[in-house]
Amino acid sequence: MNDFVFYNPVKIVFGGGKVNQAGEEAKNLGSRCLIVTGKGSAKRSGLLDRCANHLKEKNISCTILSGVQPNPRIEKVYEGIKTAKDNRVDFILAIGGGSVIDTAKAIAAGFYYEGDAWDFYTMKSKVEKALPIMVVLTVAATGSEMNSISVIQNDLTKLKIRAQGYPLFPKVSILDPELTKSLPKDYTAYASVDIISHVIEGYFTSEDNNTPIQDGFTEAIIKTVIRDTFKLMKDLNDIEARANIMWASSLALNGITTSGIGKFKFENHLIEHSLSAFHDVPHGAGLSIVIPAWMKENKNNLKHKFEKFAKNVFNKETADDGIEMLEKFFKEINAPTSLSYYNITNFDELIDNIMECAPSRGLVLTRDYIERILDKCR
Repeated sequence: MNDFVFYNPVKIVFGGGKVNQAGEEAKNLGSRCLIVTGKGSAKRSGLLDRCANHLKEKNISCTILSGVQPNPRIEKVYEGIKTAKDNRVDFILAIGGGSVIDTAKAIAAGFYYEGDAWDFYTMKSKVEKALPIMVVLTVAATGSEMNSISVIQNDLTKLKIRAQGYPLFPKVSILDPELTKSLPKDYTAYASVDIISHVIEGYFTSEDNNTPIQDGFTEAIIKTVIRDTFKLMKDLNDIEARANIMWASSLALNGITTSGIGKFKFENHLIEHSLSAFHDVPHGAGLSIVIPAWMKENKNNLKHKFEKFAKNVFNKETADDGIEMLEKFFKEINAPTSLSYYNITNFDELIDNIMECAPSRGLVLTRDYIERILDKCR
């Protein structure tokens, strides 16, 4: 195991009904809040009003920025920065899933920055300071509630890339499994794919082969997500399954599974981010297409890891068996496994974009390699 520094300062408040503690948790962050939320589900469900009332009970004024969309855009970040400055807010409450949280993080960083907030994503500037961020999570998928990463899309440049910095860690995240019950079946499935994707990147590509604790965490997360996703496909209101998947989501990308594994690659996410930037594919759906193809391309040069994956996760023997079982799971929960699902047949611009974005993740890839993976996605 490699040397490492693990740092994660996020306070997690987990459990049914914990959303009612929003005001109590927020009172330590400030008195003027910008609430960032999505396209309407939080409003329709009454959650937005509930949270705003909890804050007002603690004498916290609220300004609302709604309309964040999946694959969040930089334009909404700009709008949020202006709104935050105009109302002189001193913290941000994100009510939603990864897109909302990532937007809130970008706004929080841009609040103190004199330049273009997009600079954080193109590596022209580092996040040195940000408004405090609080999260009420409604979609368990990205893990953004417990990490310092923000992914934003720029439609003008066709780039979907990430920024990262310690100030982007939320101060507190409320994880109330009851709030995820309204998520429809397709997006419940896509969310589960996303969780699995976060742990397999490091599992397969780490430079250190002696990481039994991290590998054990990864394998347990994958098996839990598979088991409880099947339960949710039968009953979307299974609160125990919702709770397990919610915690799995946070653990999958909070640094615990990758601390000590050395360098690793995030190639599946690199490819999918370009895919969703060009075709607006739901992130989890894009990953369920890319992952099996990436695995088939890399199974021979990472044979021992794929055999371990097959044995420890699916009780199978060969690398091919493990890949087949994961792809079968994706199909059984109706997550797409082929680009034909979205009628995507032209890869030239997509490959150009992937190659352009690769340096932002510290990756050096050949065009032939990307072409082979995309061919396997057909």
